[in-house]
Amino acid sequence: MKRLSKPTPNNLKLHLVSLGCAKNQVDSEIMLGRLQQAGWGITDNPEEAHTIVVNTCSFIETAAEESIETIVELAEFKKSGSCRRLVVAGCLPERYREKIIQALPEVDVFLGTGAFDQVVKAAGDSPISHEAVLPDPELACLDGPISPRLLSAAHMAYLKIAEGCSKHCTYCIIPKLRGTHKSRPPGDVAAEARELVAAGVKELVLVAQDTTSYGMDLTPPASLGALVQCLGNLSAGKGRKNEAPWIRVLYGHPESIDESFIRAVAAHPNVCPYFDLPIQHASSRMLKRMGRRYTCDTLKRLFHRIREIVPDASLRTTAIVGFPGETDKDFQDLLNLAEEIRFDHMGAFVYSDAEDIPSHRLRGHISRDVAQNRYDQLMSAQMDIAAEKNQKHIGRTLQVLIEEDLGNQLFAGRTAFQAPEVDGVTYVNTASSGIPLPIGRFALARINDALEYDLMGEVA
Repeated sequence: MKRLSKPTPNNLKLHLVSLGCAKNQVDSEIMLGRLQQAGWGITDNPEEAHTIVVNTCSFIETAAEESIETIVELAEFKKSGSCRRLVVAGCLPERYREKIIQALPEVDVFLGTGAFDQVVKAAGDSPISHEAVLPDPELACLDGPISPRLLSAAHMAYLKIAEGCSKHCTYCIIPKLRGTHKSRPPGDVAAEARELVAAGVKELVLVAQDTTSYGMDLTPPASLGALVQCLGNLSAGKGRKNEAPWIRVLYGHPESIDESFIRAVAAHPNVCPYFDLPIQHASSRMLKRMGRRYTCDTLKRLFHRIREIVPDASLRTTAIVGFPGETDKDFQDLLNLAEEIRFDHMGAFVYSDAEDIPSHRLRGHISRDVAQNRYDQLMSAQMDIAAEKNQKHIGRTLQVLIEEDLGNQLFAGRTAFQAPEVDGVTYVNTASSGIPLPIGRFALARINDALEYDLMGEVA
């Protein structure tokens, strides 16, 4: 959960809670920018807010449950605080529509994923009683080159390069919630990137539902490789030697990644050699049931090719265990691939079933206990792999983006192979110098210890 705030002097105050993924965070920051531009004061204290907005996630069951719990919790401020209006936006109302509207009478306005641009009206004081605004997400306009935006961090920003998804994975509801894949024009993306870097952002993280499909839908077609080449040439400005911003890409797809993108990463030292490619499984039989159009052999060739072109590549992936029909052999295929490729980072999910996704109708649903056991086995194996890989960094001097002062001369940050929020962190001790490290700037750290997921070092 991310609570985004920046107090401004205004009698009307608003509190926003953003749930879910990085794409949601971008939507939340743009909504906050519009609200602040309209005169709202943004507060991190829900008790003093006149309007509370919850930008929800409902990708899987646990995300929907967290969204509902957060809404119910914040609705209490209509009784105990200053809240006069509760607005619920995003994927939860888009997915469940009338069902969720009836279940949450305490909500004043529901905004679907195609209605983020109406947040200022929804937050206002005009009389509204339990209204739902649910336009077709397919018709929603993409953000312009420079949209008002209130960043949740001064040094790092997610940069959304496309919206929606045109893949047909049987477990996924995203195309229904966000529409088909729609890429932003390269000029718009580049203009926003320049604006963010000029504002002091040191890391741009490119996100979409399917980043590696970027540009294929445009006329004339564009490509992620060309976009990364363009952004890789961004400069931090005069007087900031060696501080060209990091460029990182998340949420790729094994089907749509091409060699031009891999070579673009290799060509620019400030483009993080970080490849986030969720495989979801390694059994070719399971992949077919999931609607993923590649095989285990395809994956092996892809990851070996990435490491051939980018020898220091950091590979991240995610997998689903307990998918309908998954046998012990299928799961062993997944374990075997994890052991062979030895991903730097891996996340896993236990399959989340729902009546409105195609995989619900597949035979052979797996018990929760079996699925959880497989999850535990996979993550245990990955923890050993990650710990072994981290040991290899001991003795190296690495560039670290400093993000937090933990006190007692200890700071926390990330290296180029650690993505925000999903990977480990690097702790930097400054006792040897006695000089504090500025937050949001790069520092060099000599690594002297490693944990399963985190690194420890001292300022170099």
